[in-house]
Amino acid sequence: MVGVTKRLPRFFIASVARRYVAGKDIESAVNVMRKLSSEGACFTIDVLGEDILNLDETQSLMDEYDRVLDAIVDNNLDANMSIKPTAFGLLIDEEKAYENIERLLRNAAENDIFVRLDMEDHRVTQPTIDIVLAMHAKGLRNVGTVLQSRLLRTADDIDTICDQLGGAADFRICKGVYLEHESISLTEYSTIVSAMNAHIDQILDRSAYAGVASHDWPVIKHTLSALEARGMGPDNPDPRDGCAENRNGKGLGYEFQMLLGVRGNIRRRLAKEGHRTRIYVPYGERWYEYSMRRLDENPDVAMHIVKSIFMPWTNRR
Repeated sequence: MVGVTKRLPRFFIASVARRYVAGKDIESAVNVMRKLSSEGACFTIDVLGEDILNLDETQSLMDEYDRVLDAIVDNNLDANMSIKPTAFGLLIDEEKAYENIERLLRNAAENDIFVRLDMEDHRVTQPTIDIVLAMHAKGLRNVGTVLQSRLLRTADDIDTICDQLGGAADFRICKGVYLEHESISLTEYSTIVSAMNAHIDQILDRSAYAGVASHDWPVIKHTLSALEARGMGPDNPDPRDGCAENRNGKGLGYEFQMLLGVRGNIRRRLAKEGHRTRIYVPYGERWYEYSMRRLDENPDVAMHIVKSIFMPWTNRR
């Protein structure tokens, strides 16, 4: 299925990608967010750009994120930003990557905008966590990371980060799109879901912020039960000891996160019930490379594409 999907004409892939990618420029992304704001959603904006070959490419990406910051402020959007550390030079020049990311964080902090460091493959798991800890040590608390429940190390990573950051720890927890070797990763759907549910409990019990990024009903159902058991939920002050207060643009200790174009019916239901819901909004000139890379990283993406074409009622935007 992956092979067939990747051989489809570029124009056909573009017609499908429009559902999941906001467009080629920030203006297109702003238009999408304006339309979806009426559904009670907030947003995470991601400029598509990975696997850079030299640091010159990083500068153009940083310039684009400056435009994103301006767009968020000028349009009064309820949005934060997501960045991939490798796109800022992490695998080329670690010191320069730190400088680039710190510059962006400081600019974002001036406008109370949060920045999420996306998690890539296992080569940069620890370096990404190290960046978050280093930036918090510099007083930049407007940054958190993504952790992938399929990785065997994730429970230890949650504890390590929480031990150092306390209630200021802020996670986006997801199953994980990168298919890693079984020596470091779970491989079966049921075990990954069970691990994610356990990680959600762990994050909540450590008084950290939980961005639950899943379209899977078993995970969402477990989260709702976990929140109720801890006295958390819409309009309830976060009752956990040591939790951070006044998280700008955040929910009451948690939120639900979903991809643009995926399971909009569930997202709207959660928003109607009062839960904070966030949509991941990617855009950029490299939409095609992004789409092909996702197919390589996780062949299940092909199934979502086929279902969206032939069974659109299963995946309403």
